[in-house]
Amino acid sequence: MKKFAIIVAGGSGTRMGAPMPKQYLEIGGKPILMHTLERFFLADPDSELILVIPKNDFLLWEQLCQRHDFQIDHRLVGGGNSRFQSVKNGLGSIKEEDGLVAIHDGVRPFVEVDVILNSYEEAARRGSAVAVVALKDSIRKLTDDGKSVYQERQYFRLVQTPQTFQLKKIMKAFDVSELHTFTDDATVYEHQGWQVTLIAGNLENIKITTPEDMRYAEYLLNK
Repeated sequence: MKKFAIIVAGGSGTRMGAPMPKQYLEIGGKPILMHTLERFFLADPDSELILVIPKNDFLLWEQLCQRHDFQIDHRLVGGGNSRFQSVKNGLGSIKEEDGLVAIHDGVRPFVEVDVILNSYEEAARRGSAVAVVALKDSIRKLTDDGKSVYQERQYFRLVQTPQTFQLKKIMKAFDVSELHTFTDDATVYEHQGWQVTLIAGNLENIKITTPEDMRYAEYLLNK
């Protein structure tokens, strides 16, 4: 089956406090986004890579690609006002009706190749494949009256990306109006009444959001 990967990077990076959005900041001598695209290229060089960023950033990205001699083939698509709209734009750029599509946060450059491959395999068999990891810490639920209640952590998972789907199904799922309950692609898929399949992610697959994350990212690269 034809494979696609939509890499979404529309954030402004306000929590990073940097002069440019976090997806363009460098770790290991090149922008975070380039590391992310490389992971998907390594997983399947024949897959079609779609990078969704704000249209106003197209020129900046092209300049960065020239500066770093970035040669991995990919297509640029303009993002929307929300992650939902950005993913929808990415899906709308795909002309095929059948295939598999992995949707991934652009600032998660440490996803393992095996996780990507497994997500495609499971999505082909079961319709969806969402990377998750188990919790290490104890958790408590805050109640409306200001109290907290112990929760059994084995019943919870931390959700990552990629979130991979059969193309026809996820396109149908995104052919709706956006709801506030759509916190990720899995919730959009689930809105159709379909069961989401979970697969093992990897702990290093962090979402780089803060300066502390940048320092940890440099550590992971050096490691």
